[in-house]
Formats: sequence, C-alpha cells, structure tokens
Amino acid sequence: MADAVTLDSLLSEHKLLDPDGPVCLIVQATMGIAAGLDRFQPAGFPEIGHVIYDAPRTNEGGKSFVEKVCIVDSPASMANHLEQVCLAGENDPSLHEGLNGLPYVKCVTDHGPQASDETPARLVATTLTEGHRLASDYFLDGRRLGGEGKPVEAKFRDELRSEFGVIEVKKDKTYFITPDAWWTIYKTLFQYDPNSLVHGVLFAKEQIKVSRLLTAHLEAFGVARVGRSGVKFDRLGKTTSGQPIFAVDEETAREIKATFIIDLAMLRSYGRKQGQGDAANVLGLTPQQKKLLLALSLWKVRELLRRTFAYRSGCRLKMQSVVLRTDDQIDSESIATELPVVDMSAAIKEAGFPAQAVRVTAVYYPFGDLFKPSREETPAAGGEDEAEAGDESEV
Repeated sequence: MADAVTLDSLLSEHKLLDPDGPVCLIVQATMGIAAGLDRFQPAGFPEIGHVIYDAPRTNEGGKSFVEKVCIVDSPASMANHLEQVCLAGENDPSLHEGLNGLPYVKCVTDHGPQASDETPARLVATTLTEGHRLASDYFLDGRRLGGEGKPVEAKFRDELRSEFGVIEVKKDKTYFITPDAWWTIYKTLFQYDPNSLVHGVLFAKEQIKVSRLLTAHLEAFGVARVGRSGVKFDRLGKTTSGQPIFAVDEETAREIKATFIIDLAMLRSYGRKQGQGDAANVLGLTPQQKKLLLALSLWKVRELLRRTFAYRSGCRLKMQSVVLRTDDQIDSESIATELPVVDMSAAIKEAGFPAQAVRVTAVYYPFGDLFKPSREETPAAGGEDEAEAGDESEV
C-alpha cells in the first residue's frame, strides 16, 4: 500500500514554498450528485436565475464548438462553504476540534439591555462567520476586552491601525501605508486571524486590501436546464399569497468539477529574510507561519471534499476523484491523486504564537448600540453609504 500524501511530502518533493517554487497549487475534484440523482440546483438569484454561459471548445478533430457551462457556486460563495467547515457544526459557531489553538476574533455583547457587572459573553459573530472577516464593523467598531473582562478605551479599529503602522493623513478618513508597513500588516493579521489571510480581507477606510490566497470554483459542464413547478399551500388562509404555483429550475450536467487554486507566489511574498546567516532577520511571516496558511488552506479543502456536502438543500455533492497539480504541469501530469493529510495541530504549534497569548480575541459591542430599534433613514441628497467588497451569501 502506497504511503499517504502529506503536506510535508508535498513541500519537500515539489518545493511549494521555496523562492523558485511553482506559482500556484491546483486541486481539482470531479464531483458526483449524492444519492445517484441526475439533477442538482446551482446558486441563483430572483430574476437572474442560474448563470449559464457558452464556453468555446475544440474537439479532437480541431473543430470548434461551444459547451454550456453553469456556475454552481461563485468563489465568494465557495469561501463561505470553506469557512463553514471550520466550525464545530452548522449552527455551532465554536471552532472545529481539528483547529484547536488557531487564533480568531469574536464579537460579544451583554446578556440583555440592562447594565450588568457580568462580563459580556453573549456571542454575536466571529471572523469565521462574518463575510468581511476581521474588517467587519462588528469587530472594528467594538472595543477589545482586557484582562479583567472589561472593555479597553480605544475602539478595536484604532488599535489595529496603530499595530498596522499606517499613517493618518486626515482624521478618520485618509491613511497612508509605507511599503515597509506591509510586513507589520501581514504579521498583525496572522496573529489575530490567519483565516483573513487565507480568504482575503479589505479595510476600506485604510485602503488595506489582501487578496484571496485560496480561490475556489464549482462549475458544471454540458448542462441542460430542467424546469419544474412547486406550490405553496396556505391551509389556514392567513396570508395574502393564496396558493401560488411557482417555477423551479434545476440542471443536469455531463460533469461537475470543484477547482481550488492556492496562490503560492503570493503566500511566499508575505515574508522574507533580511541579512545572512544567524544574523538574518525575518520581515513579515516566518516560513513556519506560511506553512500554517498553506496547511489551513489544504485542511479546508480536505474537509469540504472528504464527505457529502450540502452546498444548498438541492445540491448535495460528493467527491469521486481528485488530482493535485502545479501551474507549470501539463494536463496529463499530477503530483498526487488523493487529498493530502494535514497535521493542523503540529502546524499551529510550530507557527510561533506566544505561549501565554489569548488565541481568541473578544471584542465588545454594547447591547443597546447593537440592537437598538431605529427607523429607516432616507439618505441625504447626493449622499451614499460607503460599500465594502466582501463575500456574498448565495442560497
């Protein structure tokens, strides 16, 4: 029996994190529909439906043709799924036991609207459940809980700005980032929430954007639409909708593939050595910290693919086969035909987190501010709320 593929074997044999290593690692899985069904439901939106496009192809005889391709899940939606597997359960926001010791940030509030001496501990969200991750206002507009369980004076946003080393040009509006500040930014993000470096994060006001390290696509090829109907029954007659009949679209496909691309070149750029020999200083992330980000990326992929996963209620898929390739390999080559085994416990231990550090940072948001009922306000003429780029939630 052949030895299992591990992260360490991939690193040693294929130099994934070496300076002259490959640009990216590609994991491509062929997926099957659970329970032997023919139909599945892709992501879609009202009045838009499923996204199907014509992809140019060339057959063995050199003749061109088009193939119908359906986007089953976008990269943003796949990021949501990859973060979901990091949780203990579907409605349990605590960390998966396989990730014990991994830092993240949580937003907590009071147990009720009345003031209390009790330490705020009612969970609102974590950086693993929020689409904007560490850049969500749930964390930035709150205040970190100190050693005695009391909130510190400064907002967490101001603490991060100071730790990032950004220069304030216009009060709470314009900031400047010197090139050498990026080493500190990467290191600070890693210490608080490595997951934000895996899936990307955008601090809009500070103009700090870290792109996705792990990008995933889920697509179906050779698709055909299947239309059917549904009906809603209102047995008590208490709604105004009556008993409407509505249309439901599903798809069949020749093949479904999940593709995961890990940007190794970008990962390597998060840190480098300065100087020679024992006197060398590491700027940004250390090799062990980069290894943790790669390990976390592969662990997420493995957890998503190793069992039947419900991408939505009408789309349960299971991996049938998988290949791992680097960007410089031709289609017939692969470096593995099974998912690598990842020792997350060892990777977390080797990452160099301070021994006495609190791995889960609690940020406090007052109950009265968070849940205060308010009327919808009409924006002033010419005014517009600032939008941030983040992951959409597709159903």
